[in-house]
Amino acid sequence: MNKLKPDYAQIALTETSEDKYADRVSGSTWKTWLQSLGPGIIIAALVFGPSKITVISILGAKYNYSMLWIVVVAIFFMTIFTTMSARIGIATKKSLLANISEKWGKAAAIFTGLGIFLVTASFQAGNSIGIGISLAEPTHTSQVPWIILFNGIAIGLLFFRAFYKVLEKIMIGLVFLMLFAFITTLILSQPKFSDIVTGFIPSVSTGSMVLVIAFMASCFSIVGACYQSYLVQERIRIRPDLPQTGRESVVGICILGLMSAILLICCAAVLHPKGIAINSATDMAKALEPAFGKYASYLFLSGLFGASFSALIGNATLGGTLTGDALGYGGKLSSKMIRFLIAVIMLMGAAIAIIFGKLPLQLIIIAQAVTIFIVPFIGIALYLVANDRKLMGVYTNKTFSRIAGGIGLIVMIFLALSNIKVLFFK
Repeated sequence: MNKLKPDYAQIALTETSEDKYADRVSGSTWKTWLQSLGPGIIIAALVFGPSKITVISILGAKYNYSMLWIVVVAIFFMTIFTTMSARIGIATKKSLLANISEKWGKAAAIFTGLGIFLVTASFQAGNSIGIGISLAEPTHTSQVPWIILFNGIAIGLLFFRAFYKVLEKIMIGLVFLMLFAFITTLILSQPKFSDIVTGFIPSVSTGSMVLVIAFMASCFSIVGACYQSYLVQERIRIRPDLPQTGRESVVGICILGLMSAILLICCAAVLHPKGIAINSATDMAKALEPAFGKYASYLFLSGLFGASFSALIGNATLGGTLTGDALGYGGKLSSKMIRFLIAVIMLMGAAIAIIFGKLPLQLIIIAQAVTIFIVPFIGIALYLVANDRKLMGVYTNKTFSRIAGGIGLIVMIFLALSNIKVLFFK
C-alpha cells in the first residue's frame, strides 16, 4: 500500500522544477523576441542622429504641431523599404550589393558602395560634434577630449570578436536612453492633446518646404533601409534558430517615429509659444533650463549624446560594411577589412570635427551631391530586387508593397529633384 502513496516531496520538487523551467522559457522567449528586433532597432539608432534632432527641433519651434503628419508619412515609407530590405536578406542569402552586382554588373555595386562611403564619411563629423557638444555643455569643458575618447571607445568595440552582439546591445541601450530622456521631457512639457491631434492633419506652412524635405530625406533613409538586409543576415549567422520574417523591423522603425514625434511635440510645447529660435540641437537644451531647471537640460543632453553616439557607431558600420562589400570583401562584420574601413570612417569624422569644429560647407555640398544621385539608384535597385520572384521566392513583394514602394520611389525622386534645385539653382 505504501508504494501506491504519492511522494508529495517528489511532486513538490517536480512542480518547483517545472516552474523554474517555465520561468526560463519565458525569459528566453522575451530575450529571443528582443534579439529578433535587434536589426530594426540598430537602424532606428543609426538614423536618429544629431542632425535629425536639429531639424525636428527647428520644425517644432517654428511651425508648432502642424508638421507632425510628416513623421507618419516618412515612417510609413521607411517601414516599407526597411522590411523589403530585410526580406531580401532572408530570402537571397546574399548581400544587397551582391544581388545588384549579379543583376546589373560589378560597376553598379562599386558605384553604390563608394557613394555610400562618401556620404557616411562626410556626415560622420556631425556625429562626433554631437558627442562633443552633449558632454562639453554640462561639464563646461572642451569638445575635443570627448570626441577623442568616444571615437576611441567606438573603435575599441571593433576588437570584440562578437562585434554584432556588442553593437546590438549598445544600440538597444542607447535607444532606451533616448526614449527615457525624450519621454521625460515630454511629460515636463505638458502639451495639449487637442493640439497634438490637429498636427496630424496634413498642411504645409509657408517657408517650411526646405525643412520638410530635409526631414523626409533624413527619416526616410534609403541608405539605412538597405543596410537592414546586412544586419538581418548577421543576426541569422549568429542565431540561425531565431525566426526572421522581415516584419521584426517594424518595431524599430516605429520607435524611430515615436522619438521624432515626441521631440517635435516637446519643441512645439516649450519653444513655439515663447518664439525661441533654434539653430542647433543644444539650443533646445538651453531653452529647457529656464522652464524646467538645469536637470531638464542635462536630461535632454543625455538624449543628444545617445543619438550622437549611436549614429557615430551605426553610420560608420554601415559605410564600412557596404564599401567593403562593393570592393569584394563581403558584407560580414567579422571581416578584418570591414572593421578596418569602419575605423577609417570614424577617424575621418573625428579628425574633421577636431580640426574644423563643425562640418565644413564643402563636405556638406559633396555629401548632398552624392546623395542626390546615389539614393534614387539604391531605392530603385532595392525595389527591383524585392520584386524579382526568382531571387525572392515566397518573400517577393506583395501587391501592397509594390504599390506603396512605387509611391515611395516617386517621393524619393521628388526629394532628389528638390535637392538639385536647392543645391545648384538656389
